[in-house]
Amino acid sequence: MLKRIASILLVVLMALSLSGCVLSTAGLKSFVDSVDGYEFLYPNGWLPIKVTDGPDIVLHDLIETTENVSVVIGSIADGKTLADLGTPGDVGYKLGKSAIAPPDSGREAELVNAGQQDYNGKTYYILEYAVKLPNQQQRHNLASVAVSRGKLFTFNASTTEQRWQKAAPKLQQMVKSFTVY
Repeated sequence: MLKRIASILLVVLMALSLSGCVLSTAGLKSFVDSVDGYEFLYPNGWLPIKVTDGPDIVLHDLIETTENVSVVIGSIADGKTLADLGTPGDVGYKLGKSAIAPPDSGREAELVNAGQQDYNGKTYYILEYAVKLPNQQQRHNLASVAVSRGKLFTFNASTTEQRWQKAAPKLQQMVKSFTVY
C-alpha cells in the first residue's frame, strides 16, 4: 500500500514539474523577415494586411480586426545606438509625438510606461501608450524599439482600450518576442 501511494505521489510530482516545461508560446506562430532582419511571435488566426508606403508588415486578428501589430523600419545615422537617441522615456516621448500622434492628426498619445530590455546583446525600449483618436474608441499601444545595422525598428501592437485588459498578456508577449539581428 505504501509503495502504491509513493508511486502515485511520484507520478503527480513528475506531472507537476513537467508542466513547468510547457512553452508559454502555445497558440503563437513565428514571423521571420530574414531580409530586413527581424522576427516576432503572433497568434494563430492573425492575417497579414497589404500596405503600401507604410509599415514593413501589418497583421491583424481575424475576429477582433482592430487588434493589430506592425513593424516600421527607418534609417538612423551611421554608428548611432538606441542610447544615442535618448533614454526610454525620451524616445517614447519623441515616438508618441512623431509617429503615434503626429501634429495635425487629431490623435493624442500619452506615454504611460517606458522601460528597457536587453536580449542577445541588443537593447530594446519597451513603451506603452494610451491613445485618443478623434471620433473613435480610445486605444492602448505597446511598442518595442531597437537599432540594428543602421536601421531603427519599431514594433507596435495595438488594441482598443475596451479590450486592453483581455488582450494585454498576448500583446505583451508579442512585443517582448520582437528581436532584430
